[in-house]
Amino acid sequence: MPDAVFALPDSIDLAIVGAGPHALTLVTHLLQKKKSMRGRFLVFDPSGTWMSRWNHQFAALEIPHLRSPAVHHPDPDSFALRRFAESQADELHPPYDLPGTRLFQDFCQDVIRRWQLQNCVYPTQVEQIKPLNNQRQPRFCLQLSTGQTVIARRVVIANGGGISHVPQWVEQVPKNYPKDRLLHSSQIDLRGLQLRGERILIIGGGLTSGHLAVGAIQRGAQVLLMTRRTVYEKLFDADPGWLGPKYLKDFWAEPDWYARWQMIQQARNGGSMTPAMLTQLRRLQRDGRVVFYEQCQVSQARWIGEHWQVCCDHAALHECIQYQPIDRVWCATGSQLDATKHPLLNDILDAYPTDLVNGLPVVDECLRWRDCELFIMGGLAALRTGPTARNLSGARAVSDRIVDKLR
Repeated sequence: MPDAVFALPDSIDLAIVGAGPHALTLVTHLLQKKKSMRGRFLVFDPSGTWMSRWNHQFAALEIPHLRSPAVHHPDPDSFALRRFAESQADELHPPYDLPGTRLFQDFCQDVIRRWQLQNCVYPTQVEQIKPLNNQRQPRFCLQLSTGQTVIARRVVIANGGGISHVPQWVEQVPKNYPKDRLLHSSQIDLRGLQLRGERILIIGGGLTSGHLAVGAIQRGAQVLLMTRRTVYEKLFDADPGWLGPKYLKDFWAEPDWYARWQMIQQARNGGSMTPAMLTQLRRLQRDGRVVFYEQCQVSQARWIGEHWQVCCDHAALHECIQYQPIDRVWCATGSQLDATKHPLLNDILDAYPTDLVNGLPVVDECLRWRDCELFIMGGLAALRTGPTARNLSGARAVSDRIVDKLR
């Protein structure tokens, strides 16, 4: 349920789109540095609550703990989560004290309470952001799913911005299959699924595919895990050197935006699994509960009768998969960051064209869009802040830049 229902003003100084960890981080940092901003901003999210989508995704995939250490969280005090966890030490997982999912959720609720943010989230979807250029001081008109509008002097887009990425072959599959039998990971909720005796093909080599595999096996399914390269392990999405000047000084010194984009790709290097997850899956592999198909991709799939028939691009190596009836196909293939496909940036791009590098916008040092008072958070800010922009650690770095300008 929404935290509160309150009247929507006609205009607001600052509109924040999204109520996830990045938005929460921004608000706490903003209020720490400028208390007078209280009452001058509104957060918009369909749920009407903080952290709703984040909490749902962790619950839906039954993720036991975060991948980020306990120093990364929405509160301005880096050690706040450690202090909060003093009576729940068993909820900090090795290595590097990774917070348990429930601990992190409880902590975020404590942050919301301490910073008195319960009544900041307005329960509606922002459907369009229109620049209003016919004024001495430009404004933005936010069109809401309720049919209402609100005028904002400044806007921060903090709703992730990633679009579910599906492999090309999915577009070519005849649409004669039951809709729940071919899903992107963002559409899957393990809770309540009955999978006993089923064979499930999971595509992707990242941590999400690992969580899906474990969840399916716990429900009695056999899993086929297909990855386009060899599965490899990595503790974090990007090397910890990217959290400070060790790597960032060279990144910031690079004047070529395309070179920066390449540095981001190399640092993240696609999906990876934590050592603990890969160890668990290799153990399940020895028990015959999961079969790995590495360096392999689906070439085509057809729904025949009540099963999938799947062909891969290395038929000589994996011919047997073609003759295995598959009950479900799950694509744990991540999301794509592309400003041209972000529904809220269409009108912004028309009114304020900016350079794009493979979908990532070139913004100023404060993450402000060219020539206007719109700011971006998350992975779309990576060209300025580096490869951890979409992570919890990136939320703090991104917030610091934006707050300096908002003040």
